[in-house]
Amino acid sequence: MNIALGLTLSRIFLSPVFLVIYLYHVQLGISFIVLPFILIGLVVLAELTDLFDGLAARKRGEVTELGKLLDPMADSIFRLSVFLALTQGVINLPLWLVLFFFYRDSVISLLRTVCALRGFTLAARFSGKVKAVVQACSALVILVLMIPYAFGFLSLAVLQSTSFYIVLGAVVYSLFSGAEYLKANQSYIKKALVK
Repeated sequence: MNIALGLTLSRIFLSPVFLVIYLYHVQLGISFIVLPFILIGLVVLAELTDLFDGLAARKRGEVTELGKLLDPMADSIFRLSVFLALTQGVINLPLWLVLFFFYRDSVISLLRTVCALRGFTLAARFSGKVKAVVQACSALVILVLMIPYAFGFLSLAVLQSTSFYIVLGAVVYSLFSGAEYLKANQSYIKKALVK
């Protein structure tokens, strides 16, 4: 256990916290006006752990194979938790839309794990880093839009339709980055699967 790994694991633990607060804010005594600010804080905190775990690992010379595998998994778990939560409540995203994130990340994670077991480490791609930023920004924009909705300055229809198109854009880029990742690593993937 090191600082970088601790930060990565904290992102996994934040996932159910986001879900519970979003889905059960009424039972927890959190008003809808305060809710977006808490959720934004959780997303920002998770994204900061994503930024600093990599920096800490490199600076302290603690880059590990486990960390390389867990870091993208922690990202996926947190962001999927956010988008799955947003299929409920006022945002009401279609589940099928969010499942594209799940399938894309599951395929990439599976291939990374298989390749790691075969002795091949698949390097992260720049498009994957951009994908992470796009997904994080998409979630943050939707949560920010909840603020004017909470104060009555934005209609529910506009909030939901805008959220849908924001996530649709993120899905399209996520699928592109997944395809680009597979293409760039196809020789390693073939070796790992044949071996």
